[in-house]
Amino acid sequence: MKTFLKKLSNKQDLTFEESKTAFEILMNGKASDDEIFSFLTLLSAKGEASNEIAGGVHVLRNKSKRVNVDNCIDTCGTGGDGKNTLNISTASALLLASIGIKIAKHGNKAVSSKCGSGDVLERLKININLEPKDIENQINKYNFGFMFAPNYHSAMKYVGPTRKKIGKRTIFNMIGPLSSPALVQRQVVGVFDKKLLKIFGNGLKNLNIKFAWIVNSEDGLDEISPYAKTNVIQIKDSQISEIIIDPKDLKINADKFENLLGNDAEFNANKIIDIFKGEDNDFSKAVCLNAAAGLIVSEKNSKFIDAYKNTREHILSGKTYEHLKSIKNG
Repeated sequence: MKTFLKKLSNKQDLTFEESKTAFEILMNGKASDDEIFSFLTLLSAKGEASNEIAGGVHVLRNKSKRVNVDNCIDTCGTGGDGKNTLNISTASALLLASIGIKIAKHGNKAVSSKCGSGDVLERLKININLEPKDIENQINKYNFGFMFAPNYHSAMKYVGPTRKKIGKRTIFNMIGPLSSPALVQRQVVGVFDKKLLKIFGNGLKNLNIKFAWIVNSEDGLDEISPYAKTNVIQIKDSQISEIIIDPKDLKINADKFENLLGNDAEFNANKIIDIFKGEDNDFSKAVCLNAAAGLIVSEKNSKFIDAYKNTREHILSGKTYEHLKSIKNG
């Protein structure tokens, strides 16, 4: 490990093979807490490279439990944007499930924010501790299953306490969204830094992805923003292209960023319930924008404006709240 730490301290990128070896050491519990801390913080200070991310994804995917489902999508962000927003991608996943899109959601509890996807789903009374067969049944029955990362990536237990101690985003925020135990081939991924768009694009291109959107907004969200333009890297059939989503073109008319600020799990869960019952506000619009991306990558819509109209009509009807109740009672 010392060789890799020295290289990182000199601001040198690790090769794919070096990254794999380093992550094997981490994931096998062979690194000390101090070494884990140094490895993650040095990577962050240098800036994570595509080979380093790819090496981590390779190791994490190989060590995870498997969920065997077809034609699912995942909607998740890297987190780490420092904005402490409401759980937009989690709410958009539930909205998509209520529309009929199969969702294999992969996530965790809070690491770099006040409330992670696991926290808010638990507060919504959705079981986050299901085994693979139960997840498969949930998805087939209700179009939604949540794979709680610590249960599916047991090797992560070795780095969890140090990540919590660091308290801000690390390379695991980038590896996690690419390491779904369901090996999804359609994905909406939010990244916290515009510079990561192409790095993630190249990573996903090599992971047998059919259709993915990688998004980062000009106001710094790892989501599609209702307030500012969002830059999108699209991967479809191994072709990479660039798209810009402008809320002005869609006549979003959102009010102010403060309306998206979250708090603890109870606060965030109540905000989700409100919009699922049909309350119209900035949070609802943000959720619909991100769910619209899910309709694009699942190829239910080809035009973003049509996808957005569909998600808006559905969420305002209150049908999403009824579907949420069926998931909870299932």
